[in-house]
Amino acid sequence: MLVVGGALALVAGLRRVPDTRGSRRRRASRVVVPRRTRGLVGLGLVAGVLGWLITGWVLALVLGPLAVVGLPLLLTPAGASERIERLEALEEWTRSLAGVLTVGVGLEQALVATLRSTPAPISAEVHRLVARLRARWVTEDALRAFADELDDSTGDLVVANLLLGARRRGAGLASVLNGLAESVSADVRARRQIEADRAKPRATARWVTLISASALLILAVSGDYVEPYGTPVGQVVLTLLLAAYVSTLVWMRRMAQGRPLPRFLDTQQSPQLATGRANMQVTP
Repeated sequence: MLVVGGALALVAGLRRVPDTRGSRRRRASRVVVPRRTRGLVGLGLVAGVLGWLITGWVLALVLGPLAVVGLPLLLTPAGASERIERLEALEEWTRSLAGVLTVGVGLEQALVATLRSTPAPISAEVHRLVARLRARWVTEDALRAFADELDDSTGDLVVANLLLGARRRGAGLASVLNGLAESVSADVRARRQIEADRAKPRATARWVTLISASALLILAVSGDYVEPYGTPVGQVVLTLLLAAYVSTLVWMRRMAQGRPLPRFLDTQQSPQLATGRANMQVTP
């Protein structure tokens, strides 16, 4: 098992993967701990202290916060619904843009006209796109910055068509966007069906975890069945068993998470993007 595992790790380590460190750093710089998470941490600390006072297990001081904060995170979808909502909003915005273009206005004027009807999930990105256009950015550079903020392969597909429309200024962009919106709508329906299928094993794991945690809590406060786990060696064994169980939950979550399609637009080819992001912070 060790030899096979080492061989698989070697193959996985030598495989070429796209560099996504830049987008990860941008997402990490925008991460803010929500109030709900801070409340769960406080509740977990209280539960850990109570568990330590009742059972005498030192492990309860760490187990309480980790269980209260970590289990909901492991047993809930990993941002899938948010991604689907953003994709659905992008489809609606694309339809709206196609409708405005049929009137005969230019691409820049059409982008500005869609500002008020933009769905909430991508409202901030569209506001910054319009602000860049009003700040006399080159249209292609503003669109590439918009694609970089969407950070999605479907967003790259929409922006790629807008870039072609900005270069050629043809009359067929509206029909192309309508067809693209239909494709995105079919993608949204497929993703919703997939998430509905993934919810079934996730619900099973949630019930199994709830039953196991309840049984462990009842056994910890009544009877002498779990007394061996109160010793130092028992605490180590309990830690290993719980770590193995959490590892299975992490494994299940990673299998159900899926991998996003790689992006294909190069957003770093224009020098105005680098200087503009450094000097311009726009809020809607």
